[in-house]
Amino acid sequence: MAGKRQVIIDASAIVAILSEKDQWHKLAIPLFRGLQKPFFTCESAISESCFLVGANHKMNVLSLLKDGIIEIGFSLSDEIENIARLMAKYDSVPMSLTDSCLVRMSEILDAPIFTFDADFRIYRRHSNRKIPLFGLEEV
Repeated sequence: MAGKRQVIIDASAIVAILSEKDQWHKLAIPLFRGLQKPFFTCESAISESCFLVGANHKMNVLSLLKDGIIEIGFSLSDEIENIARLMAKYDSVPMSLTDSCLVRMSEILDAPIFTFDADFRIYRRHSNRKIPLFGLEEV
């Protein structure tokens, strides 16, 4: 299960790790423990995670950053044209800003995404390549 390559983490996985009430919590914990760290993500995934976990766990999201378990590995301003292209391509889904940033990160880093968001089964990197996933693949 665990690899020695970079792994990108989505807000759905962050929430599942931190919230015992989340439907994916029991599946997320062993994956979290077994996957290579640090995880990489974008700022919009952190913002989304803080919102979704609620007041009780907001500081835990920030602690994952502070402790180096998660790192911000993306600059939206450097990738705006690619993000706009992805969002236009998946307009019918529709693709969120967070999802588009994570797909672009997967393209840049050639890395899998740790997620429980089924939309990532639809998205493709480099136009036609399936994105390797952790979380959803165990479901």
